[in-house]
Amino acid sequence: MDLEDQLRQLFPDHEPEKEQDNKVSSPDFWLQDDPLLCKYEKRKGKPQTIIAGYNGADKDFKALAKALKKYLHVGGGIKNEEIIIQGDYRDQIMDFLQKSGFAVKRVGG
Repeated sequence: MDLEDQLRQLFPDHEPEKEQDNKVSSPDFWLQDDPLLCKYEKRKGKPQTIIAGYNGADKDFKALAKALKKYLHVGGGIKNEEIIIQGDYRDQIMDFLQKSGFAVKRVGG
């Protein structure tokens, strides 16, 4: 008898929730026509992914940064109109942005 069977016996009326996929929800930010630039740099010996080229409102820019950090479960910030994500996440960031409706251009390597 596994754990699920034991839980069903203890709580017969409970219906388990459906598992959620890591799907991108509808965007809360302005989509632009120009591609965003996604590049990789090492600053002070640590890898960072930088997203540049967003020309929307400041509020939308912060919402995009927050959505990226939440999606990747990493830290980061905004500096000089660039989103800085800790670590090398270019592929995941590009997938997220393309699913959100952005055009993305990979810069370097």
